[in-house]
Amino acid sequence: MKAEIGRSLSEFWEVRTPREKTLLMWGGIVLGITLVYLVLWAPAYEGRARLRQTLPAMQRQLATMNAQANEARSLEPAAEGVMPTGGALRDALAKSLADNGMQPTQIQVIGAAVQIQLKNASFPNWTMWLDDARKQFKVQVSEARVTALKQDGQVDLTASLQPAGTK
Repeated sequence: MKAEIGRSLSEFWEVRTPREKTLLMWGGIVLGITLVYLVLWAPAYEGRARLRQTLPAMQRQLATMNAQANEARSLEPAAEGVMPTGGALRDALAKSLADNGMQPTQIQVIGAAVQIQLKNASFPNWTMWLDDARKQFKVQVSEARVTALKQDGQVDLTASLQPAGTK
């Protein structure tokens, strides 16, 4: 296949006059230069101009994002220390219990603590929820009364949760 193409091109070139060969050679050079310009140089030149225009705005955006990231890092410890108390803690715990499929019989604020009463609750679900609540709302159990029911894993319970660090 290559040999046939080479032979065809050789025959084509040999039958050309010197003037035709010169014209074909210069036409090929002009075509090559045009292709190099259109495919390589022009897109690079236009892209460079576009970057020159957009780079300052992108640098300003980067500086703004870095400043915001630094501010967020500096505010992170303060956000960790914010704990709901009183009615806000009661509402947050009630919503969390409902989200986990446990409906409290009673939930009330008593001093700094929130007292939760559950009837016929799953003890494993309760302990998993309590661990999540401890981490999420930074609470600790100050008092708990748990009564086992005849059904395995079911309990009646009353628990008082208060913000961690308060006595």
